[in-house]
Amino acid sequence: MSLTAEPVSPKAAPLPPLPSEDPLTAAQWRTLFAITDAIVPAIKPIATARTQSEIAATDNEYSTAITTLKSLAPDAHGEEVARAYLQESASSNPAFREDFQRVVALCLPQSSRKELTMVLNILNTRPGSLVLTGYVTPIGDQPVHIRESIIQSWATARLPLLRQLCRSMTMLTKQTWIKTTNTLPRVLGFPRVPVGMVPGKGFDYEFIQFPPGDKPETIETDVVIVGSGCGGGVCAKNLAEAGNKVIVVDNGRHWTPDHFPMSEVNGWNHLFMNGAFISSDDTSVSVVAGQAWGGGGTVNWSASLQTQGFVRQEWADRGLSFFTSAEFQESLDRVCARMGVSTDYIEHNRTNQMLLEGARKLGYAHKAVPQNTGGKRHYCGHCTFGCGSCEKQGPVVSYLPDAARAGATFIEGFHAEKVIFSRKSGEKVATGIRGTWRSRDVNGGVAGDPVTKRKVIIRAKRVIVSAGTMQSPLLLLRSGLKNYQIGRNLHLHPVSFLGAIHKEEIKPWEGAILTAVVSEHENLDGKGHGVKLEACNMIPSTWLSWLKWGGGLEYKLNAARMKHMAGYFSLARDRDTGQVYPDPVDGRVRCKYTTSKFDKKHIIEGLIALAKMQYVEGAVEMFTTIPGVSTFVRDPSSSTANGINEEKFQAWLEEIRAVGFPSPESMFVSAHQMGTCRMSATEKEGVVDSAGRVWGTKGLYVADASVFPSASGVNPMVTNMAISDWLSRGIAKGLEGRPKL
Repeated sequence: MSLTAEPVSPKAAPLPPLPSEDPLTAAQWRTLFAITDAIVPAIKPIATARTQSEIAATDNEYSTAITTLKSLAPDAHGEEVARAYLQESASSNPAFREDFQRVVALCLPQSSRKELTMVLNILNTRPGSLVLTGYVTPIGDQPVHIRESIIQSWATARLPLLRQLCRSMTMLTKQTWIKTTNTLPRVLGFPRVPVGMVPGKGFDYEFIQFPPGDKPETIETDVVIVGSGCGGGVCAKNLAEAGNKVIVVDNGRHWTPDHFPMSEVNGWNHLFMNGAFISSDDTSVSVVAGQAWGGGGTVNWSASLQTQGFVRQEWADRGLSFFTSAEFQESLDRVCARMGVSTDYIEHNRTNQMLLEGARKLGYAHKAVPQNTGGKRHYCGHCTFGCGSCEKQGPVVSYLPDAARAGATFIEGFHAEKVIFSRKSGEKVATGIRGTWRSRDVNGGVAGDPVTKRKVIIRAKRVIVSAGTMQSPLLLLRSGLKNYQIGRNLHLHPVSFLGAIHKEEIKPWEGAILTAVVSEHENLDGKGHGVKLEACNMIPSTWLSWLKWGGGLEYKLNAARMKHMAGYFSLARDRDTGQVYPDPVDGRVRCKYTTSKFDKKHIIEGLIALAKMQYVEGAVEMFTTIPGVSTFVRDPSSSTANGINEEKFQAWLEEIRAVGFPSPESMFVSAHQMGTCRMSATEKEGVVDSAGRVWGTKGLYVADASVFPSASGVNPMVTNMAISDWLSRGIAKGLEGRPKL
């Protein structure tokens, strides 16, 4: 990005109001906030601290903390900022309370909410308190230092439930606090928008509006596409340019680029499914999936890797020869050309530089990751919350405008409830979709009630489901389809993290997020399963949520060191799978997935490789997110001659292997979801055939990452788009010669 003298201030994006019915009682909230304020406590000198609500630090502890924070803070008022930072407790900020209430009320499934209320009720009783805390006095009535010690004891408790409770509560508290705190960004010098960002001009979308009415509104089209993401966008362009009338519907909303990048609070809530709070049923995997106009292409990190040969061969060996055909390669190249995918304009930030250089020093296979930035330098670490420069060529910038210019029309705020079928000669033929449309509020936003809510029926000759891996199978199930494979074969590319602290300032939020990959360990089993090693998005609420918590003061001091940190992840091409299904109470997406021992071993080897690379790059400290693994602190007096063979470092690597991933407190993250409507050569093995048509139907197709026959092993955007390119061209051929609307 070129520098601009004009400051950039994205437009506000107010959130919808909280539900009128409070999900917790006053007593339950009191206990819950008592726990959060022990995880992120107010800290004061012992002489002035109120022991009930503030951690009393010794004079030496407090003065050392102030000195440390002053040295880190770029603010001219360093001491004032440091004191405010230490004095802040989680719930002292009204924004924290509001966001926490939003998570509990809107993001947690009802079953999880019931579990939370049950635990809070137990903690509010004397017998229950004794069992869970070791004290008869309920935790909400304890001084904050006792509360802190109780939570610390949960981390290593013999009872797995308590270890899991510690993980869940600390994780939720940390992320909510980081999203809402005003003091941490000042300590870090974290900018609200990328340094030097030049605002871009987006496409002027027009969305179909419906008048009020009691009866369903019915409209007709040639093709209706459910979902505006990477799959749906490609389909819309190809089918509209082939002369078909196309309507694209999406439950998400369009946000103009002058809203981007959104703030951390608003971005998580507006741009991600369920506020980015989707957990596997055993809570061991956090699933982060985009849900906005443009889908995952609006929030991903520009990584544009093509499907690798061994994966293509594996899919071809399943009877899907298309994947080793020249046609598939043409589709891969076509989508990359449209988005201007290239490595030519990359300027690696320090985090990615160290990944490449560390790999070089150790002889690991490594390369730059092509970026879909239209032939421009894109030095932005914030666009997981939307790209304000419009340099990232996601569907909203590229494919959907192309579709609009070819005559496609769009509906936002549309929840597709079911596919409509008719019977012809005994066959199930898709004839459209039925759903509910919600308009924007009176101010043109989403912070108030919709002006109009209307049932809508869209009649179509072809229905393409491109709602993504988490939602496409749910739509098929709601539509009455009974194929056993729907929702199964879920691949998540589970990841775990390694953090490194360097003497130099890294400012890891600056620069393109993911521009390098190490593939040395991608085939650890000889069958194409292993790990890719890549740099992590370093927005504070992404990264610092995973920073270990051992106590309030320690966590605050470690979080303040983020400008010296580099963050990486080990991403498994998972062999073993899970399932998505609708919640039996409210219908929202649920998933069953536990990272297998097989895949965990690979992730561990990836973390060890990352540690080695960071060691040769001079990291002074390293940490994992594995419970029970110590932090490695480099001995400044140790000889550098032995490199990674240094005895203390090797002992730490063995500790990582020995601890592994203890259950149930270990946690993984997924930003890639695939496979729940798997493509297959036979109806018994999957959900769609090689043309993307849903088995047992006519006129119904799926085109998104849910059709992957197995995990792609690389960031799935380009593979998704190439498959959708080929499928939609086939659908267009099938419509040739038919009357157009």
